[in-house]
Amino acid sequence: MKVLLVFILIFSVTKKILAGELAPAPVSDDRGNPDIVSTYKRMSLEELMAQEVTSVARQPEPYGQAPAAIQVVTSEQIRRSGATSIPEALRLADNLNVAQSTSSQWDISARGFNTSGFSDKLLVLMDGRAVYSPLLAGVIWNMQDYLLEDLDRIEVISGPGGTLWGANAVNGVINIISKSAKDTQGFYLETGGGNQLEDFVGMRYGGMISTNVYYRVYGKYFDRGAEVFADGRNAHDAWNRGQGGFRIDAEPSAANAFTLQGDLFGGNNDVVPGGEGTPKADGTTAGGNLLGRWKRTFTDEADLSVQIYYDRTHLAAPFQGANLGGPVIPPGTLYDDLDTVDFDLQHRFALGNLNKVVWGFGYRFTHDQVQGAPLVTFLPERFDRNLFSGFVQDEIRLLRDVYLTMGTKLEHNDYTGFEYEPSARLRWQVTDQQMLWGAVSRSVRMPARYDRDLFEPSPAYGSFLGATNSNFQSETVIAYELGYRTHFIRQASASFSAFYNMYDRLRSLSATSPNFVPLYWANNLEGDTYGFELSADYQINSWWQLHGGYDFLREDIRVKSGRVDLDQARNETADPENQLFLRSSMDLPGRMEVDGTARWIDSVRNNQGSTPGGVPAYAELDLRWAWHATRNLEFSIVGQNLLHDHHPEAGFPNSSQESIVRGVVGKIAMRW
Repeated sequence: MKVLLVFILIFSVTKKILAGELAPAPVSDDRGNPDIVSTYKRMSLEELMAQEVTSVARQPEPYGQAPAAIQVVTSEQIRRSGATSIPEALRLADNLNVAQSTSSQWDISARGFNTSGFSDKLLVLMDGRAVYSPLLAGVIWNMQDYLLEDLDRIEVISGPGGTLWGANAVNGVINIISKSAKDTQGFYLETGGGNQLEDFVGMRYGGMISTNVYYRVYGKYFDRGAEVFADGRNAHDAWNRGQGGFRIDAEPSAANAFTLQGDLFGGNNDVVPGGEGTPKADGTTAGGNLLGRWKRTFTDEADLSVQIYYDRTHLAAPFQGANLGGPVIPPGTLYDDLDTVDFDLQHRFALGNLNKVVWGFGYRFTHDQVQGAPLVTFLPERFDRNLFSGFVQDEIRLLRDVYLTMGTKLEHNDYTGFEYEPSARLRWQVTDQQMLWGAVSRSVRMPARYDRDLFEPSPAYGSFLGATNSNFQSETVIAYELGYRTHFIRQASASFSAFYNMYDRLRSLSATSPNFVPLYWANNLEGDTYGFELSADYQINSWWQLHGGYDFLREDIRVKSGRVDLDQARNETADPENQLFLRSSMDLPGRMEVDGTARWIDSVRNNQGSTPGGVPAYAELDLRWAWHATRNLEFSIVGQNLLHDHHPEAGFPNSSQESIVRGVVGKIAMRW
């Protein structure tokens, strides 16, 4: 019924606009706002190679000269993909493995270790705010959202980023960057619905407070339907979410820039913790954040920035009961409230004509309060943690076209004390269109509360998984990388990167002798991974562009000599060996667009305890058709996962493994 009402609204508004009853704004109003067509101008390959990125060096540099395996997902690519969430937008980055496990959960990783629902070796930033969970180790993706229309770009680095971004940037960094309020002036509205994304609405208004002070406010809401099990039964995991926020950008002078932004969100997830036939429960997520940033520019190569933010999240996760041979454990809900305060200072400057230096320091305080469920809890239930950090990096010009970048980050945490993360990168600008680079890096994953404080079930029923090993250490990697990027002809560009990673002190599961239980996490695994990533763009003509990508990954994770892992080194990886991607983007007469995305994902091997399992290989296709009915009105239809009624992308093959359903959604977008 809600879907029908949404489409009635779409039809009614579209009819009135086409009839002239709702007059669209002129091509450019008195604030200089462009119409929707000119706003969505396709970026040429030359513009893409020249686009500035900041994630590699924490300072602006052209994408084509960034010495790392980086891909940039632009706002135009996100719009034309038909993505309705940040994880869906991340499928556009070929150097990631994105697998949807339920209606509201995704497993996302770079270069392996995509398992357990919280890929713990990937650091994610949203406008400079880290969203890595110190409780569970990883990113809770159903807590991360923006109005996608307001995103400027997503920078995705595969490979270590610890030197600049710190612990947990082991295999990659995702930096999600929103547009300045200056670039989002005027009114924007989107709404629609379909069979899986049942209904949604998003609104934003941007204006000026005074000269050179811009603002925007936004709100969004959606209902997403449930996925199914392998036999087609309803998985009862529908969810809804609302979010709102604001951003203010001020430029009081040419040298000073201020940003203040914040968000509030809340959502509910249907959960059947004991499986079908047991009562449903509501899992909830909620939170908010407030971030301020000041930047002082001295010259083109020198500036100082200070950032501080506060972040609060609330999580309520229902758990089923259990009978482990002792007292029957009743069902219940685990509650977690996390408060984070973070301060960061960064200074960059040129030292003579040959050196570009960037350095900084930071402090992060987290307060975590857990109220455990009977089946699972964290002890102590209240935990405060401090993280101190400092970094320095110097780009040295060795020859006319050869640059060496060296640096390190030093951090102190309350679990393992000091950790260091050095790196060295060499870049050779062979020609204006070709660049070779190589790197050696060390990065760490700090222990999370999941590694040290988890108890299953809680002590009142006897400990099955207990934090008997308070000496769990940071996992480490030493990574070797080699890459090449070229824009060899005007119509084509390509990027290639190869890597070899050596891991130590990986997480393992051990038993307490002679009673076997409680179990505990230890650092008894080691291993190697290697592979390569290839992507290419080809501009066939002014109206048709193609993109292709291929990833290859091999993993050899093993138990250290003389050590024990009850899962036999099979629980830390669930990754495809091969991934293949192809995108097509066409502008057709009559202000129409047709976009397609095809992907083939190799089979995945995983296990449940010591029982091996897997996810079969699959191919999928997404298609989007859009029509710019007027300068300020766009109508689109998107089909997702069109090759299957439903198929699994993650999880162990049992009765609770979910399959992702084919989806079709219609959308109308308007701006004034």
